[in-house]
Amino acid sequence: MNLDEYRGIWVYVEVRDGQIAPVSLELLGAGRQMADKRGVPLAGLMIGEGVLPLAESIFPYGADQIYVYDNRIFNDYRTESYMRAVIECALKHKPEIILYGATSTGKDLASAVATDLETGLTADTTMLDVNAETGLLEASRPAFGGNIMATILCKKHRPQMATVRPKVMKALEPDQSRTGEVIEEQISLSEEDIRTKVLKIVRETKEKVRLDEADVIIAGGKGLGSKEGFSLIHRFAAKIGATVGASRDAVEAGWIEHEHQVGQTGVTVTPKVYFAIGISGAIQHLVGMRNSGLIIAINKDPDALIFQSCHYGIVGDAFEIIPMLMEAFQVEADKEVSYG
Repeated sequence: MNLDEYRGIWVYVEVRDGQIAPVSLELLGAGRQMADKRGVPLAGLMIGEGVLPLAESIFPYGADQIYVYDNRIFNDYRTESYMRAVIECALKHKPEIILYGATSTGKDLASAVATDLETGLTADTTMLDVNAETGLLEASRPAFGGNIMATILCKKHRPQMATVRPKVMKALEPDQSRTGEVIEEQISLSEEDIRTKVLKIVRETKEKVRLDEADVIIAGGKGLGSKEGFSLIHRFAAKIGATVGASRDAVEAGWIEHEHQVGQTGVTVTPKVYFAIGISGAIQHLVGMRNSGLIIAINKDPDALIFQSCHYGIVGDAFEIIPMLMEAFQVEADKEVSYG
């Protein structure tokens, strides 16, 4: 493989229900920084049916060009059809890096493409950088149970690939004066070429916990001791109108469902306020909430790692401190009512 033939950085621009996934815009921001560092173009790759009108909307977010596969065959996401498009386009244009959002679609697609192209893929990346001279993608993520950060390199294969979870990167402020080139791609693919058939799509009816959209999150960890102890988090959240979060330990103990988990194997969040209660502060958890506007930690252990990453820390027993906080919030609420 001649690595010198590969040039440019791509972002797979995911479209869901006629809208560009926010994580794709976030990745364009990260991609723009790396492309500038390398002195190469940043391109998007968009696949779907009826997606062409969306193509130009990525230029304000940093892209120089976008490759578009707009075809009826891509009406529903299927690994076989979408991977064919990505592989065909990558072999034709030879990008050095492709970034995907770590959504269910992005993770499925990236792994399939990496396998076929026999290249490297770093999953659930939390930090991205590129070597300006060599073009090596430096993809970092927690390893060994969150005890260390590992930086993974793919030295001998191209394109280098990584998936990045929503809310990890930040989208650029859109510059409406930016323009770019839309490149329409064609593919020779029919339904007969695809074994997978979509028979029916059933939308989930259960109301999902939207941690990634919450302004205030009250998160609890193993320091709460039990499921009964964790109920304090629910009461506190209900009192102030917050959303409940949890550490991996609390979820694995069966105190709360996985959809509430914050961290590397859960959800990445960026609320205005994040309470970390009884949470030690392992890297695995920190990568999921470190970009919160204000982090308040409560822990009995004065040496807990969480105190190195919070804006305000309280050393003490949560079962004594939380009731006092709830009372203080109630007093303030009563004042607002009395003042009309």
